Amino acid sequence: MKLIVVYTRPESLQPVKQELYQRQIYAMSITNILGAGRQKGYVEMYRGIATEVNLLKKIRLELAVPDDMVKPALDAIMTGARTGKEGDGVVFVLDVAENYRIRTGESM
Repeated sequence: MKLIVVYTRPESLQPVKQELYQRQIYAMSITNILGAGRQKGYVEMYRGIATEVNLLKKIRLELAVPDDMVKPALDAIMTGARTGKEGDGVVFVLDVAENYRIRTGESM
């Protein structure tokens, strides 16, 4: 089993979810986060004062998938999140050593 962690733009969430659903991948956790990467932020004027905004709104998407579903999940994420612009995001694939269902205590 693998844990896929994705950091991407908030507006990419719907396209990514649709691509995942087409591949019968439904279980995921989504968190709103702030982050800085290659985009480096921007400067905006607020009440006449220039303010540097370098922590941008992003989402963190987590999926735990069986080994045979990693490739379809990655294809879905890449298809749904890609705009071709800097800031599209990054994907991490991590090994899951063990996992248990709390209700029953069974190993999955």
